[in-house]
Amino acid sequence: MLKRSLFAAALALLMTPEAQAQNQVTVYCSLLSEWCELMRASFERDTGVKAMVTTKSTGETFAQIRAEADNPRADIWWGGPSDSHLQAAELGLLAEYKSPTLAKLHPWAQRAAEMSGWRSVGIYAGTLGIVWNTESLAKRKLPAPKCWADLLNPAYRDEIQMSNPATSGTSYTVLATLVQIMGEEPAFAYMKKLHGNMNQYPRSGAAPMANVVRGESLLGITWMFAAVAEAQLGAPVTSVAPCEGTGYEIGSMSILKGAKNPETARRWYEYALTPAAQATGARAKSFQIPSHVEAPIPPNTPKLEEVKLIDYDFVKYGSTAERKRLLERWDKEVAALPK
Repeated sequence: MLKRSLFAAALALLMTPEAQAQNQVTVYCSLLSEWCELMRASFERDTGVKAMVTTKSTGETFAQIRAEADNPRADIWWGGPSDSHLQAAELGLLAEYKSPTLAKLHPWAQRAAEMSGWRSVGIYAGTLGIVWNTESLAKRKLPAPKCWADLLNPAYRDEIQMSNPATSGTSYTVLATLVQIMGEEPAFAYMKKLHGNMNQYPRSGAAPMANVVRGESLLGITWMFAAVAEAQLGAPVTSVAPCEGTGYEIGSMSILKGAKNPETARRWYEYALTPAAQATGARAKSFQIPSHVEAPIPPNTPKLEEVKLIDYDFVKYGSTAERKRLLERWDKEVAALPK
């Protein structure tokens, strides 16, 4: 009876909320839902830790993390451009953590960690480009774009789509890229003209690619790897890096300051940096360039050295003040324009 009582007491202790919490992690995921789910299942299978994953766009996730700053509901933020993670670091929303895996990451991933004060790390990279539906373009007998300037062609009126930069990290990168390529005043003049060729600005960064695939939009401005994924599935889509140059993202990962499960957050963090975990991206048809040097690069994904990249200023455009200023100007001067 004594042994049975001791066993029952030990079991009761293991079932307390405090004990259960030590074997779980809450993740905010700013990636394609398919990748979020595949990573959750892979992590749970390999570690035995339960992961509760919520998928939202980068902008929506960032807003939620800010709103929950005094009582974080998540432990780790996985995915989304480094600009937003740098802003979160600047606001004191992220915990410092210097991973022992850093030496095995590509230099750009290590640079992302250093820029954040070791409050974030690069997990993948991807280049911005113009995507289009090849069948729709051929039927309309329209030229394929090669440059940012080509998107002002009147023949593309109401045929282009990009997401809203206020809710999408993808399109904030577009906005910051155009400012760096053209200069701020010419860039806003360009975006005002481009507005006439836009059909909508959806909230999600993934929406323009999906709508191009369905033929609901002729062209989109988004990540080039998204077109690679759709083409592999048989969709009539392709992409180009604009001739003037283009920006790129370093997708990042951060542990939230005040996380209730810091130990399991670090387990997710380290797991996400392994080659095996990073390979889940390609399995989920998300073809970014992984940050671990031993992780295979998905076939047909544009490599950074193959594209005319700008010297993207992650520190400046990852600052809270600069992001707020640019978004307010875009909202006032571009989004508010009549169609």
